[in-house]
Amino acid sequence: MLDELKLIEAVAPDILAVLQERFKILQNIYWMQPIGRRNLAESLALTERVLRSETDTLKKLQLINTDKSGMTLTAKGEEVYNSLGKIMDQLFGMHQLEKKLAEHFGISRCLISVGNSDRQQKIVAELGDCLNESLDLLLPEGNNIIAVMGGTSMAAVAERLTNLESEKRHNLFVPARGGIGEAVTLQANSVASVMAMRTNGDYRALYVPEQLSAATYRSLLAEPSIQEVLDLISHANCVIHSIGRALHMAARRKMSEAEIVMLKQQNAVAESFGYFFNEQGEVVHKVPRIGIELAELRKVPVILAVAGGKSKAKAIGAYMKNAPKQTWLITDEAAANEILKGATL
Repeated sequence: MLDELKLIEAVAPDILAVLQERFKILQNIYWMQPIGRRNLAESLALTERVLRSETDTLKKLQLINTDKSGMTLTAKGEEVYNSLGKIMDQLFGMHQLEKKLAEHFGISRCLISVGNSDRQQKIVAELGDCLNESLDLLLPEGNNIIAVMGGTSMAAVAERLTNLESEKRHNLFVPARGGIGEAVTLQANSVASVMAMRTNGDYRALYVPEQLSAATYRSLLAEPSIQEVLDLISHANCVIHSIGRALHMAARRKMSEAEIVMLKQQNAVAESFGYFFNEQGEVVHKVPRIGIELAELRKVPVILAVAGGKSKAKAIGAYMKNAPKQTWLITDEAAANEILKGATL
C-alpha cells in the first residue's frame, strides 16, 4: 500500500497533501471533541473559510457530526481515523526521510524502501520495483536509449522490471561500459539484455574488456561496430547505475595488490563508473575504460542510482557528492538513516 501511495504522490502530490490535511483535521477533532470551528481553525492554523470547506466535505462523507456543542467524530469517522493513523505515520514519516535525504544530497528525488537490504533480500526486490515504477514515470514518449551499468545490485533489480513499451514509447538498452572480468550475469551486457527482455525493449551489446592498453583502446575505437554502440551510449537519455564499496569493487576488478594498497592509503570508500572516491567525494583513482564517463552524466536527463544496505552508506554518501542534480536515488531505510545520522539538515 505504501509503495502505491508513494507512486500516486509522485504523479499527483496534491492528493496526498489533501489527505494529510484532512487526516490532521480528524486527528484534532478526535483529540479535542467536541470542538468548535473557531478553536479548531486556531489549533490547525487554518482560516475558518478553508476549514469550513474541509469540514463540510468530511460531514458529507459521514466522518464527523456537528451540533451546538461542536464537532465530533462519528463511529465511521473514528474507524477511519484509527485505521488511517498507522498508514499516515509510515507514509509521511518515510516521505520526510526521502525529502531530507534528497535535500542532503541536493538531488531531485530519493525513494526509500523500508528495511535493510544487507539482511533482507526481499528489500532488493522492492528496490527493483521502485526502479520499474520510476522508469515508467520518467521515460518520455519516443525512442529512449538507456545506458545500464553492471553489478550484483543491477542484476537483481533487472529481474523485477516489467513491460515499459507502448505505442508511443520504445526503449533500447545498452551497456554503459565494457566487462570487468566478473561473472557473465553481472556484466553490463547481461544486465542490459535482461532489462530489455523484461521490459519488451531492445538491446545492443558492447563486447569490449574494460581495462585495455592505450594501443588496444585506439584500435578498438576504430572498429565500426564498437563506434556504433559507443555513439548510442553517448546519446543515452537515461542512465541506470549502482554504487559500490571501493575495496569490494577493487577485488571484483582483479586490481593488483599495489593498487589496493593505494586505495587504502587514499581512504577510498566508493566506486562508480570506474572512478574511486574518498569519503569527501574526491576522485582518488580512475580505471581506464571504454564507456560512459562521469562528466557526461551532466547532460543525461534521467539518472537512476540504485544502492542500499547499511554497509553501503559511506559509499553512497561519497559518490552522491558528485551526482548530477537530476539524479533519483533508490535506496533503503538502513542506508538512509546511517547517511543522515548526525547530519545537520
